[in-house]
Amino acid sequence: MIKKTFKIPDMTCSNCAMKLESLEDVLDGVKEINASYHRLEMVIEFDESNLTDEQIIAAVKKKGYQAVVT
Repeated sequence: MIKKTFKIPDMTCSNCAMKLESLEDVLDGVKEINASYHRLEMVIEFDESNLTDEQIIAAVKKKGYQAVVT
């Protein structure tokens, strides 16, 4: 398991954060997602053998947001 932080510059409210946290249900290998619109970031703990940064970024984009690895 690895924990990474992604900047989400276009997150504007707590509903945005909840929408991003729902990715936990659709991405294989995710243990936990914590999103904060106050900090404009998402911290995700995942199994790097099942999931790549690019897959996470693509899933965030499908939700309507931009993600940047920090």
